[in-house]
Amino acid sequence: MVVQHNLQAMNANRMLNVTTGQQAKSTEKLSSGYRINRAADDAAGLTISEKMRKQIRGLDQASTNAQDGVSAVQTAEGALTEVHSMLQRMNELAVQSANGTNAQSDRQAIQDEIDQLATEIDRVSETTKFNEIYLLKGDTKTASKANFMKSTYVMGKDLFAKGGKTKLSADQLKEELAKGNRVYTVAEANAGDQTDANIAEAGKDYVYATKLYDAKGKEVSAEQIADSKNADGSTATNYYVNEKGAVANAIAITAADAKAKNIQPFDVNGELSFNLHVGADSAADNKIAVKIESMSAAGIGVKDLKVDTEDDATAAIDRIAEAVAKVSSQRSALGAVQNRLEHTIDNLDNVVENTTAAESRIRDTDMAEEMVNYSKNNILAQAGQSMLAQANQSTQGVLSLLQ
Repeated sequence: MVVQHNLQAMNANRMLNVTTGQQAKSTEKLSSGYRINRAADDAAGLTISEKMRKQIRGLDQASTNAQDGVSAVQTAEGALTEVHSMLQRMNELAVQSANGTNAQSDRQAIQDEIDQLATEIDRVSETTKFNEIYLLKGDTKTASKANFMKSTYVMGKDLFAKGGKTKLSADQLKEELAKGNRVYTVAEANAGDQTDANIAEAGKDYVYATKLYDAKGKEVSAEQIADSKNADGSTATNYYVNEKGAVANAIAITAADAKAKNIQPFDVNGELSFNLHVGADSAADNKIAVKIESMSAAGIGVKDLKVDTEDDATAAIDRIAEAVAKVSSQRSALGAVQNRLEHTIDNLDNVVENTTAAESRIRDTDMAEEMVNYSKNNILAQAGQSMLAQANQSTQGVLSLLQ
């Protein structure tokens, strides 16, 4: 019998310390709700769960980004709805002005409304914004010249006013016809030269054109006319009034005249482009590009639209139709982006939900299981305390030997 080393008490104390430590860990897990509170609890699990947390939080923000993108797209598309409405009204007015029963004062009233509508289209373009980003005015850093065909009279041969000896220009021809005057294919040299036999005929000797074609019958754009280019990019000498091109007796206008008389240059901002980041990683395929062209009056082709004469109003109908098509194309593109973003949001939310479930299995405490461990350790701790007390009493028998 020894008193220096009470091995029973030492063993009981060691086991009590183990139980107390386990009980403390159970208490921590139950109170925090986490199975892993420090790396020592599960080093590998901590690494895996933190990686999952990064993905989850990144995807949550990506979903928010996509939702913000939907809001921006809806803002732009909603504004373009009104632009469409204004263009439809402009088309209605142009068709009305093209009718020959209108007096000049009627057409001027129509022109006034057209001007107001074009100004409002510009205002919508200049003021529509989302989070201080102007959505419809384009990118001012990439502004360029946009050119639009002006309606013009193209002369297939020399034409002269009644009694005139000097060839009419296209603008002078327009003035003569607007006054209701006849024009002739010959100059007045002697009395009786300008007879009914040589009255100029519309469609044969002159034509009112709003589109021009190259020698091969390919329509040329206003930009190509500005550069004196054919549709294929080659240098143009003449343009023609119909798609038949350089056929016999075709009415032509020189490239130089077309450039000088048929083009209206306007400053138009370039395309606005921004990316929506819809993923948790930096990969390029986590970007969705949103592109919106300038939707100003100049950008869609209705700036300085004239309807104050029958001919101008007739030509304006085509200009407005092209503007409607351009706005429709932009709205369609925005609608497609919105649909894509809505699918993206649904997918992101699904991934977040399932990744969160996986992370929870690694990181979170199973409360029922841990409560069982806590109860077990609580009982063991009480038993250990009792056994330690008994072990400490076991050496008291030595005193009886010393009496």
